[in-house]
Amino acid sequence: MHHSQAVEMTDLLRTRSHNKDLLQLGQRISISQTDEIKYMKQWLQDRGKPLEMPMGDMNMADMKGMEMPMPLMPGMLTPPQMTALSKASGPAFDHLFLTGMIQHHTGALIMVEDLFDTAGAGQDNVLFDFATDIDNTQRAEIRIMQGMLAKEKR
Repeated sequence: MHHSQAVEMTDLLRTRSHNKDLLQLGQRISISQTDEIKYMKQWLQDRGKPLEMPMGDMNMADMKGMEMPMPLMPGMLTPPQMTALSKASGPAFDHLFLTGMIQHHTGALIMVEDLFDTAGAGQDNVLFDFATDIDNTQRAEIRIMQGMLAKEKR
């Protein structure tokens, strides 16, 4: 869900922004997030784990028509934030995108930290390398986006 929202956010760039640097960064974010989604699905399949989040005794068919908001993962934009982003354009969109994606990436850093703080969770070498790569990439992209925001103020 977390990665999918980042892809959804970057998809908006094509019609909402004219900032070439931001469009290029958004393309990079979209590619990395999409690749990571594929990787996580494969990691789960290789271990015989479900691809969907377990919902106890309920399945998605049981939930049709129910107004039951799912709790957001750390850093995810709220529905009002996503609506504001989808309605904005130009420099206003760029600002909302940058602040929203920084929020989003910061949430990913929190989840990586939570993973490593869970006893035994980082013992899988493949998972450790994957989470470390996410941490490094998100930190680098946050610095780039902070630099873009600083340019806005000049």
